[in-house]
Amino acid sequence: MRKLELHWQILIGMVGGILFGFGMTYVDWGRDFVQDWINPLGTIFVKLLKLIAIPLILASLVKGISDLKDISKFRNIGLRTIVIYICTTVIAITIGLLLVNAIKPGSGISEDTIARLTETYSQDRGVTDKLEEASKQIESGPLQFLEDMVPDNAFAALGDNSLMLQVIFFTIFLGISMLLIGEEKSKPLKDFFDALNEVVLKMVDLIMLTAPVAVFALLANVVVSSGDPDLLLALLKYSGVVILGLVLMIAFYSLVVGTFSRYNPLTFLSKMAPAQLLAFSTSSSAATLPVTMERVEEHIGVDKQISSFVLPVGATINMDGTSLYQAVAAVFIAEALKFDLTFADQLTIVLTALLASIGSAAVPGAGMVMLVIVLESIGFPPDKLAIGLALIFAVDRPLDMLRTVVNVTGDATVAMMVAKSTGSVIKPKVKNWDDNLEEVK
Repeated sequence: MRKLELHWQILIGMVGGILFGFGMTYVDWGRDFVQDWINPLGTIFVKLLKLIAIPLILASLVKGISDLKDISKFRNIGLRTIVIYICTTVIAITIGLLLVNAIKPGSGISEDTIARLTETYSQDRGVTDKLEEASKQIESGPLQFLEDMVPDNAFAALGDNSLMLQVIFFTIFLGISMLLIGEEKSKPLKDFFDALNEVVLKMVDLIMLTAPVAVFALLANVVVSSGDPDLLLALLKYSGVVILGLVLMIAFYSLVVGTFSRYNPLTFLSKMAPAQLLAFSTSSSAATLPVTMERVEEHIGVDKQISSFVLPVGATINMDGTSLYQAVAAVFIAEALKFDLTFADQLTIVLTALLASIGSAAVPGAGMVMLVIVLESIGFPPDKLAIGLALIFAVDRPLDMLRTVVNVTGDATVAMMVAKSTGSVIKPKVKNWDDNLEEVK
């Protein structure tokens, strides 16, 4: 019997988790049961993906750079990557602003709903934590993000998943230095990283065997942890605008893949489905990165020289879905709280959302920190920031899950564009977890 494709297995796990979660909300002990006995399975899965993220970046990026032979090629790859990422982010923000100004979801929020949302969420730990984190970032200097990219201790950076940019900086520095000392002298180190890369990719295959069960657990926990259903319904129009914008971004990526990369968009979405579904379940581009790299390299056919640089950088600085959400959320909050926005304010939103996306943590909830920075940039009253975040906090998690799907899809699209423009498209070669099992039996 033909084995069910991985993305269908994950999808079944997601649907099962949602239905199971809803079922558990109808029994008194359901929430505690899910959080104590089901959610840990999902948490372990996410931890395993994060466990291998940095070793994978280190090994694959060193291998990719050291395989280049010509150092000028790396400069071309880097420049194209950054330019394309900036362009797609600006497009995402623009789509968000056009939709929110046309539909005006904030005009439908009643004073009673604002009062209920404020009372429920304004003192929530999640809201206050986001405000504190944003205030720290706002107080930093204009070049702080460049300063933060350079580690003062490589091992400390390698031991902290939130320091992804520092890991990328160190790895690029190491790879370029290996090129400069010549192939003969760097060969022992290159062989080590080549072997490490193969081992980590095999770990990805093994971890993905548990993906259907893990997403079942993660989605069940999301459902039992959701807030007041009435408040969720009150924000339906706002959520609809964000979701419509995210769908348009997926359509934009499909158009780019079909026209520029000359690749069937439906095949592209099918190949990327496991990474997209994991992005939805984990709400983290960083946790999904190992799977994104595996799908892009082995299933789509992007050379490791490209994917090993474009995808880790994208997981850190390219947040199209999050940037679109910020544009919609900022205008929605301003409209609901009767704060008038000028055309100049909306241009400021585009620029600030673009800059805030660079270096923002690729973890759940980072978008709300960026949103505070965007609101501060347009002169939003500081005393109303907590109320503004409280307005959208109820639906932030499900929207975070959806925008992470767009973030991951955008990373893969840019990787394909850079590969096509540099002639680095190769024939896909899928590796399975049991390819060498017979040798060790």
